[in-house]
Amino acid sequence: MREPIRMFTDGACSGNPGPGGFGVILRCGSLEKTISDGYALTTNNRMELLAVITGLEAIKWDNADVTIWSDSSYVVDAVEKGWVFSWEKKEFVKKANADLWRRFLAVYRRHRVRFQWIRGHNGHPENEQCDRMAVAAYGQSSLKEDEGYCQEAEKEIFEQI
Repeated sequence: MREPIRMFTDGACSGNPGPGGFGVILRCGSLEKTISDGYALTTNNRMELLAVITGLEAIKWDNADVTIWSDSSYVVDAVEKGWVFSWEKKEFVKKANADLWRRFLAVYRRHRVRFQWIRGHNGHPENEQCDRMAVAAYGQSSLKEDEGYCQEAEKEIFEQI
């Protein structure tokens, strides 16, 4: 039997939308892995969700016992209160970040996941570290394109014409 995984995540944006990034800390026993990445144009909620997705996708085996600490009410409440499963039944019609929620559900279902909400910017060491990682990630000179956000924003603009 494998040890449980502790995951800490945070997402950040400079403006909303604006350049954004995320940070993830994964711990399993004495092992630790950190992951971060930055995007040229995105939103805070997308970065919070992408942090969780990226962390779960980094787990190399199925059926892991994972506890995720996040300061994102958006992510934690969507899962723990069951909203995302209702959105899925309605095929995410008129729901923001549908691309990421679909990706989340695919990897979420590979594991046994629990969420623990924590207050952000409140001195929690791992949350503060993830925040620093997220800010550093979007401060890099070369940032990725958040294609899902760009397509969603384009669609929204088109529908207003």
